[in-house]
Amino acid sequence: MNRRVLAITSSVVVIVLLAVACAQPTPAPTAPTAEPAPAAKGTLQTVLERGKLVCGVHGTFQGFGFLDSAGKWSGFDVDFCRAWAAALFDDANAVEFRGVSAQERFTVLQAGEIDVLSRNSTWTLTRDTELGLDFRPVVFYDGQAMMVKKSLVDDPAAGLADLAGASVCVQSGTTTELNLADQMRAAGAEYTPVVFEDQNAAFQAYDEGRCDAITSDRSQLATQGQAVLKDPSAHIILDVVMSKEPLGPAVRHGDNAWGDVISWVVYGMIQAEELGITSANVDSFLTSPDPVTRRLLGVEGDMGKKLGLTNDFIYRAIKHVGNYGEVFERNLSPYGLSRGQNALWTQGGLQYAPPIR
Repeated sequence: MNRRVLAITSSVVVIVLLAVACAQPTPAPTAPTAEPAPAAKGTLQTVLERGKLVCGVHGTFQGFGFLDSAGKWSGFDVDFCRAWAAALFDDANAVEFRGVSAQERFTVLQAGEIDVLSRNSTWTLTRDTELGLDFRPVVFYDGQAMMVKKSLVDDPAAGLADLAGASVCVQSGTTTELNLADQMRAAGAEYTPVVFEDQNAAFQAYDEGRCDAITSDRSQLATQGQAVLKDPSAHIILDVVMSKEPLGPAVRHGDNAWGDVISWVVYGMIQAEELGITSANVDSFLTSPDPVTRRLLGVEGDMGKKLGLTNDFIYRAIKHVGNYGEVFERNLSPYGLSRGQNALWTQGGLQYAPPIR
């Protein structure tokens, strides 16, 4: 191809390309990017605006959640509700208690009728994944046990196989009922379950002789046995541990800011016990030179602000309610419950607070 032909061909190609380009439609103007939808109001903001905490508790479980005839609430789980209220409002009484049954406890939390559930509830995989809940720190490590009349079995070292043919009172709608079936089957022991919706009704039936044994968390058998049975000395709790029962508060799934508040108040109460800080002496620690203590009590650092609270939120909880050990001693020690696994990690237990820094 000579140079003249090449030049003509090149000119034609350029003309064609320009024509195609001119024929393309003008792009439509890009629509402005929509503003992201505002986030739904979280529980923390709702509670702060309301001015009080709504806490779901047991109601008839002495030692953990109990409403007496004078209308006074008491118990281990109840005191954690008060500690959260104190951290939020500097007022341990800025809390409304709602007694909830085992059957309704998760539903009322899901529905937003309560802000937090503090009702001796076991953390399990199924509950954690299927109920739209998040469990927070384990405040009480427990295990299922069996109480029997000494007239039936008088050796606490007896096993479940020794209960073959027995009738066992148990509350429905709980992990207790499922564990009973699993463990008795594993022991090869046939038994007759006597099922009740209410644990107090189960204890009453057991005390009246309508079943030979009763099963529940060891803590519940110890406290209710002392409080409800006509003659506690006529009964024993077998040594066998039928399950792991990590008990702790629960919040709605995905509400992380609120869940963090629930968690770090608990951790602060555990850390306070480790440092020897109590409701009686907490003010004397405000001048401590120890940086761990100063951050814990809000004297320095912005630990509270990171949670959307005042920096002295843990100080408030300790001042009004006490540290973890005080809450345990006040509510559970009178029933003969020892710290056991619920001792601090420095004393051979499982209670351990992540660093507050």
